[in-house]
Amino acid sequence: MKHFHRRQFLRDLGISAGAFPFLSGLPSITGAEAPQKRQRLIIMFSPNGTLPNEFWPDQEGSEFSFKSILKSLEPFKKQMLILQGIANKVRGDGDSHMRGMSCLLTCDELMKGNIMGGGGNPAGWASSISIDQEIKNFLQSRKETKTRFGSLEFGVAVPDRADPWTRMSYAGPNQPVAPIDDPHQVLKKVYGKMKDKESLVSILDDVREELKRVSSKLSARDKTLLDQHMTLVRSLEQDLADADKVGKLTHPVPAVDPSIELVNDNTPQISRIQIDLLVNSLANDMARVATLQYMRSVGMAQMRWLGVEEGHHSLSHDPDDKKDSYEKLMKINMWFAGEFAHLAKRLSETPEPTGHGSMLDNTLLVWTNELGKGNTHTLDNIPYVMVGGGFGFKMGRSLKFDKAAHNRLWMSVAQAMGHNLQTFGKKELCDGGALELA
Repeated sequence: MKHFHRRQFLRDLGISAGAFPFLSGLPSITGAEAPQKRQRLIIMFSPNGTLPNEFWPDQEGSEFSFKSILKSLEPFKKQMLILQGIANKVRGDGDSHMRGMSCLLTCDELMKGNIMGGGGNPAGWASSISIDQEIKNFLQSRKETKTRFGSLEFGVAVPDRADPWTRMSYAGPNQPVAPIDDPHQVLKKVYGKMKDKESLVSILDDVREELKRVSSKLSARDKTLLDQHMTLVRSLEQDLADADKVGKLTHPVPAVDPSIELVNDNTPQISRIQIDLLVNSLANDMARVATLQYMRSVGMAQMRWLGVEEGHHSLSHDPDDKKDSYEKLMKINMWFAGEFAHLAKRLSETPEPTGHGSMLDNTLLVWTNELGKGNTHTLDNIPYVMVGGGFGFKMGRSLKFDKAAHNRLWMSVAQAMGHNLQTFGKKELCDGGALELA
């Protein structure tokens, strides 16, 4: 087979020397593969259940109308799936809030432990990996979907404590993953190493040469320790190489107000900053999976910016006929829906870096909760709202299931991302297979 030089090929097409630099790098000329579609998953959590009568549409199918809580999501109706009748069927130790939170993404029983909740037996951390980390590991195992971080965990007003009520992501059994609720820490994690890159490269060069020089004079035991140190050095170098591959950022590093304090009344501003950082980091392909956790299960945030002085959890325990509490809970849940809508809007306004459309076209947002209803502590009918595209699901519908285990829902999400899970979490709860959403 006769091969043509690229420059000669362009000349044969009648391309002038002046146009050559603009055309010579095009994928169709160079033979490079077209950019791969980026599938992304973002899971958002808000606590203490919802108000079912103000949340679920009355109609099934595509001809549904929005109740009060979901009204702000109406612009995304054609890109939505509202899933009623999804149940957390995991039982075992721990109270409903504990199992609601730490089994939400793991779909398996809590480990034995000595943390006592409001009812039931004491429990410990989750006993399995969470679906966000499971999908992250799958994507990181493939060259075409590997990113610098794999997943990023954002928090908003998450308290400075660690227990089953504050963690929904798990790297494995007994391995909770803490969300970062300080925007400055997020900025440092995602972009800090890039700023300090030159000095770090210099240090690594010096260390590597010194370690090589002394290697021949060490005992076998010390050489083993040295190998461990060298592995760390190579890991740091790989991290820098990955940063280099990012190249020029699709979106510049966002500015974060240095004076913003992590206090309750600043929650609305912090929420918007975290959403901006989340969208920015995914646009720059730092990760394909992210979580956004608001507060915690049994959270007592006082949402004074909504005119609510009482703690959220206390309000959620009041009976439905207590009108004042009901109206305040409505405001709280509408606010969470508004933040979810803002996240969808930001993604819809951000062009897809690898092709046509917006980032929302290739991102699935899932908003959920640890309870179905606060004053009953039910784990049935957990709120699940999806917005976005790129997963092959038939959107623009309100669906009703008959207490389908949430294990099956997360299997559907994983399979839509190419991870062919046949079970997830507690195997007995996976009967029936992945939910049919396509």
